[in-house]
Amino acid sequence: MSILKEHILCSVRELEDVRRRAESLLSISGLAQDVKADVQTMANVPLPLSEKYSHIKAKTMVMENATRASRQENLESLSKLFKALSILEKYGCNLTSPCRPKFWRSVKHNNPVFRTTVDAAQGGRAVLYLYGYTNQQPDGLSFPEDVTDPDVEKVAAVTVEVMTLRLELDMMIKGAHPHPEAFIEIIPSLSQEDEVVSDAVVILPGEEGGERQKDHLYPTAPLKSTTHTAGECNLCGGVPTLLCPSCASTPFCDSCDHLYHRHPSRANHKRERIQDAMKDTCSICGTAPVSTHCSTCIQKLCLNCDRLFHSHPDRGDHDRTMVSTVKPQGAAASPSFSSWECGHCTTVNPVQAVLCGTCERPRLANAASSGEEDLLQSPSNTEWQCKSCTVMNQGTSVLCEVCERPRLATRPPVTPVAFPSLASGLPGEGATEWICQVCTYQNSKPSVGCEMCNSPCKDPAVAKSLLSPKKDLSPPRLKPLPAPRDNDDLKRQETMREQGLALVSQIREGEKRGVTPEEVYASLRVSGGSNVNPCDWLQSELPHLLDEICAMAASVQQNYKTEHPGMQDNTEKDDGGIPGTLGCGAPGAGIQLSRAEAKQAWLAAGGDTEKAVRQLLRDRQAKIKELRSMGFREVSQCEEALRQSGGEVRGALSLLQRPLLEPFHQRIWSNQPEALLDPKDPDKQKLCRRLLALYDLPSWGRCELALSLLQEPDAQYSLEDVVQAVRESQDRDFLRRLLNKTCPCCYDVFPHSKMQSLTSCQCAVCHHCFKQHFTVAIRDKHIRDMVCPICQEPDINNPQHLDSYFSTLDIQLKGCLERDVYDLYHKKLTEHTLMMDPKFLWCCHCTFGFIFDGELKVTCPGCHKSFCAQCKKPWEVQHKDLSCEQFQRWKKENDPEYQKQGLTGFLRDNGITCPQCKFQYVLSRGGCMHFTCVQCAHQFCSGCNNPYYTTKCKTGQCKLAGLHAHHPRDCLSYLRDWDPERLQTLLQRNVVEFNTDPPNGNQTEECGVMEQKDEGGQQTDSHCGIKTKQGHAGLCEKHYKEYLVSLINGHSLDPAVLYDVNEVVVACVRYEVDHQRVEAEEDQAYHARLLKKLMEVPLGENVPRKK
Repeated sequence: MSILKEHILCSVRELEDVRRRAESLLSISGLAQDVKADVQTMANVPLPLSEKYSHIKAKTMVMENATRASRQENLESLSKLFKALSILEKYGCNLTSPCRPKFWRSVKHNNPVFRTTVDAAQGGRAVLYLYGYTNQQPDGLSFPEDVTDPDVEKVAAVTVEVMTLRLELDMMIKGAHPHPEAFIEIIPSLSQEDEVVSDAVVILPGEEGGERQKDHLYPTAPLKSTTHTAGECNLCGGVPTLLCPSCASTPFCDSCDHLYHRHPSRANHKRERIQDAMKDTCSICGTAPVSTHCSTCIQKLCLNCDRLFHSHPDRGDHDRTMVSTVKPQGAAASPSFSSWECGHCTTVNPVQAVLCGTCERPRLANAASSGEEDLLQSPSNTEWQCKSCTVMNQGTSVLCEVCERPRLATRPPVTPVAFPSLASGLPGEGATEWICQVCTYQNSKPSVGCEMCNSPCKDPAVAKSLLSPKKDLSPPRLKPLPAPRDNDDLKRQETMREQGLALVSQIREGEKRGVTPEEVYASLRVSGGSNVNPCDWLQSELPHLLDEICAMAASVQQNYKTEHPGMQDNTEKDDGGIPGTLGCGAPGAGIQLSRAEAKQAWLAAGGDTEKAVRQLLRDRQAKIKELRSMGFREVSQCEEALRQSGGEVRGALSLLQRPLLEPFHQRIWSNQPEALLDPKDPDKQKLCRRLLALYDLPSWGRCELALSLLQEPDAQYSLEDVVQAVRESQDRDFLRRLLNKTCPCCYDVFPHSKMQSLTSCQCAVCHHCFKQHFTVAIRDKHIRDMVCPICQEPDINNPQHLDSYFSTLDIQLKGCLERDVYDLYHKKLTEHTLMMDPKFLWCCHCTFGFIFDGELKVTCPGCHKSFCAQCKKPWEVQHKDLSCEQFQRWKKENDPEYQKQGLTGFLRDNGITCPQCKFQYVLSRGGCMHFTCVQCAHQFCSGCNNPYYTTKCKTGQCKLAGLHAHHPRDCLSYLRDWDPERLQTLLQRNVVEFNTDPPNGNQTEECGVMEQKDEGGQQTDSHCGIKTKQGHAGLCEKHYKEYLVSLINGHSLDPAVLYDVNEVVVACVRYEVDHQRVEAEEDQAYHARLLKKLMEVPLGENVPRKK
């Protein structure tokens, strides 16, 4: 295992080194040939695709493009991906090249090659994004506008991986990949072909499984190989005839051996003649060269015969050895009998291919020449080549920049003319003047190319004079030659040049004034004899000429009808009349033509008036036929529509269709309501069409499904509900469930679209119940009652749920509540938010609330009365500079009115305080301990201030689901079950004084403590009214217990010291204390041990402890 890991690490390090070198070379030169060897090395590294490729998602690309079931289909898909990668490689090389193409910033999708290769392959556009083509254009991709140059380093890195993957796919398709397991792992169908012996592995008996299968990514090293190396000459690639053992058994042909071993240092090498080894052929087919030696059956086989012969189970364990061959160094120097590799894009092509299948370059073209060809053969799509001088011109040019011939002019027929040489009498010299056969320019001196168009000279006399050496001989004296005659060709050429320049200037002037070259050319034909500017003529005379053409066309038509009086409207027959004529709907009516049509015909005729008239009539006849084929039979209407639309068929069609669509428009734009759709209408097609038009259903099948639901016998659905449901699904059973939802409040059946739910739960109620529930909750209840009417969720006491719940609830309530109820909701929500502020206070004299500034004495802005901010008692002067406890003690000792109240006043001052909003109630705690605050609706225990839960709580292992609270052991909820004597005993044990006599010795018959009572469903505050007992300080028994418990809580006394054994066990169970009894443990020891554990549980944290 450690050897495998070390081998993988070595492969990774080798891959990174080669990758960095290849990226550096490609970013500098931009030529694929420079990194060919490094790409081959990277492709041969035995690593999975996900580890080998870091920029492109090679594994994903291969998997998404090879999704077929059969091996052959997957190979075809990989071939398409191979072609796409070849195109992408060319894009990358162009971006990294120092001489980038002119239009490198964009990639056009309308290119058919791009659509069938890169765009058809999965992951092709992702590679373009990595190159930098990230801006989406209507017709393709482009670089962002702020990018001036591509990121060459990143593009080089991506391009190297594209080249590597392309090479791997090429080897995989041809079955020559050294490690095909990486592809077979992700495309299992590639392994359907019979396994063949590896090119470098010897398969021994018993090695088909075992260790070799464990390391399937790293083939075993060759065990046997032949000593002789058949192949080709190491220098020229020809047939070798000699082997040099001193040169590592390198093969040479005779000529290369003579040159190579002529060097003094290699002159004494001994070579061996290759004879039989090179002539070995397969013992089965007798034609293919030997590639495998089988020592078991003693045969020499080629690769295909070995694959077939040893695929039999009886011969699968034969010991055979692969014969290695020397790969030729120069594939282009010698003919290949299997395949050849392109010198530009490194694609391996079949032997019969003359051009590369990827870049379409010749077989012997190298990388440098191909780069130059790219620059010459990749002009812009808008450039055009002059047919006379073959010069490439810009797309905006009308005339050739060299020979100044028009863009559409054909090559002039010129017969080569041989001129006598001025020095023809000189021996050995040829002609000096010659005419170019391409541009007809007359060159004055011998040269290789034309002075005007640079075309090669094809005059043999001139070529001979250039090749023959000049002789330094003085020419013999000759008779003076006569003066040369005027050359007509030179005059013609000069005239053509001047006319061309004049035409160019006029066309350029016309372009500035918005006139097309065709108009300039046609105007010159008409006004060629005058000195009037063509642009001025077009503005002043062309309208009159167009009217004349229209009149001539009408006259021709009228004459034709006069000569053929029986010929009526017969536009369907062209053979019955003269060419270019058409009939008329009414006798005596003339044809009506527009200037736009006449201008188009005049330009098409090149300025010829007669041709323009015939062309105009032919065009009008074709347009009339086209309109009649669409159902408009009246020729007069078609002619009038064509005249109004300027001869445009689409415009005429719009005019002809307008009267037919008028009833439809009136019905669409009328204020009358649309007729209701009747599901019982027998015309099913009509109903489906109306559903498609009015309700925009996605398909005809959905319309039929909606009709079938509406036509069910017991269906009570409305059309809108069915349409809404059909848009969501096409499952009939699901639609029935969707249209039959039962409201859990009113138990009526509604469709799903008329049910409403909160975001906090999945409960759904009808719109009416939803509105009614929240209207009652807002008007008559507290803000905390605005929860789901079914499950009472969410828990509004949790501040985490509070803000998010009310923010979404506000959106739902705004659309369904009345305006006054919605305003009241906002008012209550604002008050609830203010109560959460620690500086917010409720006045103890009135119901006004406000924010105070932090002082002890506060004054209510509503009633202007003062009170203490802490104890909420009316403010007195004596409270100044005293704490609330000190002031209460002073009032007890010095205020006669307070002394008269006795324990009643004590219980009133120690009333109930809401732990949520801190609102104080001057009430006793007697009676029910479940208290609900009228200000914030918080439910709590008045004895320990712990909250009451209406559902399952989140405290420990609590399993209670109903209304409950968790009370501590010193809560009044438990201690009120004790007798007053037992409570007094607890106080006496801790030396706490308590009262037993009424104030001033006056025993009253009824208890006067205020408490909250439930009368007729209303909570009211009234006196207790229960009879008092002796020794209870003028109070009833429950309020006297409350008084004693308040003293116990005020001094933090633990009542557990008075528990018996049963009470201790019950308390231990309640507070989850281990109460298991040790074997043979006595009652007293058991009681003491449990009591010690129980007293470790702290008393209530929220219990009021006012002394």
